[in-house]
Amino acid sequence: MPVPPEIGGQKYICLTTFRKNGVAVRTPVWFGEKDGKLYVMTRSDSGKCKRLRNNPQVRIAPCTIRGKVTGPQFSATARFLDKEYWPSARKAINRKYWMARLPIRSRQNLYIEIDPG
Repeated sequence: MPVPPEIGGQKYICLTTFRKNGVAVRTPVWFGEKDGKLYVMTRSDSGKCKRLRNNPQVRIAPCTIRGKVTGPQFSATARFLDKEYWPSARKAINRKYWMARLPIRSRQNLYIEIDPG
């Protein structure tokens, strides 16, 4: 399934992950798009990574830089990418955000693939 048109081309998405007790946690994130999937870079020690390890089911929605949702939410599935796929995910993000091209990367960064299908 392709990226929903309400998400495609947006500057930010609200990535909703879920705690073990089911409580939703919203985070505005930058994202890249490629082949019907979304890509997000994050630190491996972030809360969203911990929550995704427990539950790969997420929701995505267009939002502002501060996380105010501006459109419909969609269910999706997230997974951590193997290192061999990181360059492709990085390229998708760098195409969209010039600041992402700056060499301020941490060794703790990793990439998440979000499948809206």
